Amino acid sequence: MKSCQVIISVPEKILLAEKMNEVSFGREMTILAAVKLYELGRLSSGRAAELAGMTRVEFLLNLERYRVFPFENELKELENQV
Repeated sequence: MKSCQVIISVPEKILLAEKMNEVSFGREMTILAAVKLYELGRLSSGRAAELAGMTRVEFLLNLERYRVFPFENELKELENQV
């Protein structure tokens, strides 16, 4: 699948505060974006995992780290059907 590169500017102070280099910070930002887009229901868990560079299972297991319940959207859909 073709990928596109997105460039954001980050103040150097942020990298120093986070004790990260550009590569590590970029990786973390990508994962955070995937988690948030999944949490908002804008990406499926499979697409979010793809964005995060993980398998779907790895992504779902890592959601706990970000305090996101893995099947929130699925539960809401089931509640709406009842």
